[in-house]
Amino acid sequence: MAARKKSSSSRSATPRHRRRSKRRVGAASARPAPEPKPRVEAPPGRADVKLQKLLAAAGFGSRRACETLIEQGRVTINGKVATLGDRADPATDAILFDGERLGSEKPTYWIVNKPEGVITSVSDPEGRPTILSLMPPRGPRVYPVGRLDLATSGLVLLTNDGAITQLLLHPSLGNEREYRVTARGEVSPKAFERLQRGLRLEDGRTNPCEVSGSRYDPVSDVTIFHLTLREGRKRQIRRSMQHLKHPVKKLVRVRMGPLRLGRLATGEARPLRRDEIRKLQEHAAELRSAAPTRRRGRPKRG
Repeated sequence: MAARKKSSSSRSATPRHRRRSKRRVGAASARPAPEPKPRVEAPPGRADVKLQKLLAAAGFGSRRACETLIEQGRVTINGKVATLGDRADPATDAILFDGERLGSEKPTYWIVNKPEGVITSVSDPEGRPTILSLMPPRGPRVYPVGRLDLATSGLVLLTNDGAITQLLLHPSLGNEREYRVTARGEVSPKAFERLQRGLRLEDGRTNPCEVSGSRYDPVSDVTIFHLTLREGRKRQIRRSMQHLKHPVKKLVRVRMGPLRLGRLATGEARPLRRDEIRKLQEHAAELRSAAPTRRRGRPKRG
C-alpha cells in the first residue's frame, strides 16, 4: 500500500507545542509588570504580633481556633474588622473581640512553683492537672506566659497582661530564663564551653548561653549548675545535655526576666509584690525599646 501523504501543516519546521509556547511568552512579555507596593516602616518600639497569637495568649483557644474567630469577623483592630494575617500591638492598638477589649481587666500578675507532672496550659484533653489548678479558687482569670514541659518544675508567670506576655515571649528580644540543672556524671569544662558557645541540634544551632555556679557531687555522680538562656526552644536544655552525654536528671526554672522563684514552695502560687510588678514593667519597657523596627508589607496568611 502506498504511503499516505503528509499534510503541508505537519511539515512545518516549528512543532506545534513550541509555536504555542512562543505565543504565550510573547503575550506575557507584552503585559507591563505590576508596580511593587510601597513598604511602610512600622513605628519604632512597636511589638506587633500575629492576631491569632494574641487571642490564643488571652485564652480564646488554640491558634487554629482563633483563626476561625478572626475569619468570622468577630475581632476588630482600632475599629476595623480584622482579617487573617493582621498583626497588632496590644499595648497601643484597641483589639476587641465581640465588642470587648482584650486586656480590659485590671492587669494581674502571679507566679507559681510548678511541680513535675503538671501541664502548663489552661486545659488538657487527657484530664491531667493544669497550672490553673494551682491557683486559688475563684481567683483572677490569668494565663501562663510560656510553657515548662511535664518533667520540668519551677517558676511560671501567669497574667492577663497581653502586652507584657508578648514582650517576654518574643523570640528576638532575648528575655532571660535561668534554670538549675542537675545532670548525670561530671560535666567537663570543655563540655560547658561547647554548651555556652552553642550546639548544633536537629533543629539548628542553639544561641550562646551562660553557665554559672557548677559543682560536682561524687556521691550521687551528678553535676549541678545554673544555665541562663535567651531563647525558648522545645526541650532545649534536655536535648543539649543529651547531646553532651550528660542527661538531665532534674530541671528547675528559678528565674524569668527580673522575677525569681525564691522560697515559694512547690505547688504554691502567690501574687507579685508591688516592687516585683514595677521591675517587671521596667523590664518590659526595656525589651520594647530594644525591639527592632519591622518593615510592613503585604500581610501574610497564617
